[in-house]
Amino acid sequence: MNDLNMLDEFRLKAYESSALYKEKMKRYHDQRIEKQEFVMGDLVLLFNSRLRLFPSKLKSKWTGPFLLTKVLPHGAVELENSEGTRFMVNGQRIKIYLGNAESVQEVVEAYYLDEV
Repeated sequence: MNDLNMLDEFRLKAYESSALYKEKMKRYHDQRIEKQEFVMGDLVLLFNSRLRLFPSKLKSKWTGPFLLTKVLPHGAVELENSEGTRFMVNGQRIKIYLGNAESVQEVVEAYYLDEV
């Protein structure tokens, strides 16, 4: 009977230790997350996680650039492609486009024409 009690205590201690470790690692991870701030008019790239048509190691899963037209609460954003089609995506799936601005001039012009 004494061995069963010791086994239960050992399990409880292991569970508490595991919970403390998980909490500590979550705090460590959350400190290193960089908050991304997007504003209307930014050019962004969209991550396509479902790209399975032609799987290859070297094919990029980032598509775009897209024009960011609206930032909604809770991380949702509205994007616009070069044809003018607007769609909503999760803000965690996009990143700022750092490419050559002259190559996406049509996207920017389409955005400013829609506003006027």
